Parts: sequence; C-alpha cells; structure tokens
Amino acid sequence: MAGIKYDHVWKRFGEVTVLKDLNIDIPDGEFLVLVGPSGCGKSTALRCLAGLEEITDGNIFIGDRVVNDVPPKDRDIAMVFQSYALYPHMSVYDNMAFGLKLRKVAKTEIEKRVKEAAEMLSIGHLLDRKPKALSGGQRQRVALGRAIVRNPAVFLMDEPLSNLDAKLRVQTRAEISKLHNRLATTFIYVTHDQTEAMTMGSRIAVMRDGVLQQCDTPQMLYDHPSNMFVAGFIGSPSMNFFEARLDRSNGGMVVDVGGAFQVPVPASKFDMIGNYVGKNVYFGVRPEDVHDAKYVPVGVDSSARLTTNINVVEPMGSEIFAYIERGGKEFIGRFDPRSAARTGGNVEVVLDMDKMHIFDRDNEKALV
Repeated sequence: MAGIKYDHVWKRFGEVTVLKDLNIDIPDGEFLVLVGPSGCGKSTALRCLAGLEEITDGNIFIGDRVVNDVPPKDRDIAMVFQSYALYPHMSVYDNMAFGLKLRKVAKTEIEKRVKEAAEMLSIGHLLDRKPKALSGGQRQRVALGRAIVRNPAVFLMDEPLSNLDAKLRVQTRAEISKLHNRLATTFIYVTHDQTEAMTMGSRIAVMRDGVLQQCDTPQMLYDHPSNMFVAGFIGSPSMNFFEARLDRSNGGMVVDVGGAFQVPVPASKFDMIGNYVGKNVYFGVRPEDVHDAKYVPVGVDSSARLTTNINVVEPMGSEIFAYIERGGKEFIGRFDPRSAARTGGNVEVVLDMDKMHIFDRDNEKALV
C-alpha cells in the first residue's frame, strides 16, 4: 500500500516538453484517472511512474521513497497495458503465474494467489485454456489477474479497455471498479474517454499539452470546471460555448450573444461577474441544461426562453439530442423523450441559467 506524489515533474524528449511541472498528490488507496486528448502527456506520466521513462526534472515518490533512480522491477507496481501482451503458448494459469515464478515464489503460494485472483475475476474455469481460445474480455481479465497476483502497492492501467467493444467496456470498467473496492489499493488509470473517467475515478486529473488543468472529484469537475478546456472535455455532448457580452438591463444583468439572443443572469451570480459588465466573455451552457419549454424540470427558472429552429433531432430512447439554431448560433439540447421536436421545425427552449458558466475572454478561466 502506498501513496504517490508527482513533485514538480518535467519530461522532455529533445526539444519537445511532454510534462510541464506536474504536481499531483495521490493518497493511498485512491482511484485516480488521468484523462485528456491524445498527446496531452497522460501516458508519459504513467510511464515515468512505472520507471519506463526517466524524468528530466523533479521527483516521483511512491510512499516516502523517491523512486527516480529505482528500477521498474523494484518499484512495487503492476501495469496493465492496452495490449493484453499474453504469452500465446502458455495457459491462462501459466500466464498469471509467470511473474511469480521469475521471483522464485513458492509453488504453493503461486497456486493460492492465481486461484484467488481467477475466482475474483470469474475466470477460474479458464485456467487451462490458451489465449487464442479466449474472448477479448477474458484476455483482458487474464491481464488484470497477472497484475493482481503480484500484490503490488500500486496498479497502473494504460487504456486497458480500448480494444473491447462498447458493451464489454461497460462490463469491464464495472469489474475494475469492484476490484479496486475489494483490494483497497492505489489505482492510477489512463484514458482519453471521459465517460470512463467520470464513472471510475474517485478523482480525475485533466491534462492538456503536458499541463495539469484541474484535479478534483468527477462531480466538481462537472459542476465547477476551472477553465473552458475542462468544461468542454468533461460532459457528453460537450458544453455549448458562445462569444458573448455582459450588459445591464432593467436593473439586472443579461448575457448578449452577439445579437442572436439575450438571456437574463440570475441575481445570485451578480457578485461573481459584476466586474465584467460591459466586457466580452464566453458563455457556456451544458446540453442537459437546455430544455424543451414544455418539459422543464421542477425547480428550474423558466425566464430564459428562446424560440429556436431545429436542424437535426437524434432520438436516444431515454432522451432526445436536438441540434438547434438561433440567429446563426447552433447549439445542442438534451430534451425529455416526450418532446415533439422534429427536424426542420422549431421549438421553444428554456436555458437553466442557474447552471450557466462564464469564462474570461482572454485566459478562458472560469468566472462562474
């Protein structure tokens, strides 16, 4: 069992800086997800922790020990890759036991650990099979089992579900979450899939171009993103953004979206953004806060109403995604499935302005 600390970690490949002053404290037993687009540095951060890449500057701690110069085999970590990397000529049992045999673990202890891990992952009946006789999900569970039998202080997972189909991804991510709860060990998980991040992580670290943007619980990232990048990355479909201006109107405040429409700002937000009246900002509203006016949830203020044209409707069964337009500005709403919205028609929508987001036009940092 061990906590992890990235302390002012930099990583450069020649002239290219991949990690820029990375600082993260990961308590013992936490499930931390590193998330971001391709090339953001998340896998490099994991590989540096594993010892597969040398850091350029800073320190990495596992527990109280600086591991900068510690070989990977001595870091007490286990890693699961996107590729299963199973030995095709070995049985499932031998694949899981191989690392323990190399470490000269007693045969009885190996058998005990392999069987316990196999039962935990529901692959006990597959121990005699070769990898070619397994499905993708079963192979991934064997790779997980190979890591579990080592009883490491830290589990590192680099996009382990990428090769699975959609249904199997959902099942396997639930298995990994249950596994974390059962083992109570530190997990660090890399993915570009924000749905995986939101459903699995106790905290999420969002990265962009080697820089940590925000590290917080999934709900805090969703409700209180620190900047436009985090706001747009977390949530599906992505947050709607508009170039806008804050103005006074009839003793209150409005968001003016370039003449396309104006919506009132709730009085509760005045203190936060009062200094930006008369200034250009970015206005953000999530699709799930854009409602068909006929089916506004209880408790939502209906004063921010707009009549919009409907460009595309995507029925999802439990909800409707509506691509709507007003004054040349297209955005997305997630409607109640009872909505009568149809492609080519129009619909009156209500924006839940209590959940609006305002960002500084210059640095894109969140004001609300």
